[in-house]
Amino acid sequence: MGKVYLIGAGPGAPDLLTLRAARILDRADIVFHDSLVHPEVIALAAHARIVAVGKRCSQISTDQRFINRALVEAAVRHETVVRLKGGDPMIFGRAQEEIDALAAAGVDFEIVPGVTAALAASADLGVSLTRRGLSRSVVFATPRIGDDQSADVEQRGWARAVAAAETAVLYMTRGDATVLTAALKSAGLVGTHPAVIVERASLPDGQRIACTLDELPERVRQTTGGPALVILGEVLRETVEAQIDAAAEGTQRSQKTANQ
Repeated sequence: MGKVYLIGAGPGAPDLLTLRAARILDRADIVFHDSLVHPEVIALAAHARIVAVGKRCSQISTDQRFINRALVEAAVRHETVVRLKGGDPMIFGRAQEEIDALAAAGVDFEIVPGVTAALAASADLGVSLTRRGLSRSVVFATPRIGDDQSADVEQRGWARAVAAAETAVLYMTRGDATVLTAALKSAGLVGTHPAVIVERASLPDGQRIACTLDELPERVRQTTGGPALVILGEVLRETVEAQIDAAAEGTQRSQKTANQ
């Protein structure tokens, strides 16, 4: 019986992979990877069989039960099995389902942490998620639910948790941004609450869109379909106001040029 490694591939940039992860990939026999893992990270498993088992919102995805079974079966045939996940395995990565399946089958496993997207987004912005005197709590949440869960916002409770936090990061927000905004306002956030959308965090082609909660549905439409998250909180107030001022100055210059 081999060993299964649940490895965090990080938020996107391949050089954010940990040394431990790189060393394990180098000796891996088989790698099951998510769709958002950078090709350069996958290429580190030069001697392994590569199996794509990605999951993307509103796209054809690999069933989780198949992944669980495949990991157990691979451990019977291979010494080093890698389950390569975007970000960190333990943050919205369904790692617990795979851990439970491996434990039930008596398969040895190890978790190798990765940089989660919230931290990469914070770094891209140059804004700390915590700040003395302003934010002493951070909530990671998602509006996404499983097929077997109730769609009732109040039963889920994610919106209340976000509204109560001093800083919040929303993962997997590719659904209806209008519904998301309404849920947060219903939970107590005001329309002027600062927000920033970070798309493709840590990558050269990433983009950052600062706005208010009321503007969020319109701003989400400006993204290009890459992996994105939303950060909310007063720590972003200066960033949002600076972008609003810059946009206003740009409009004034355009009007002045048009009038000349």
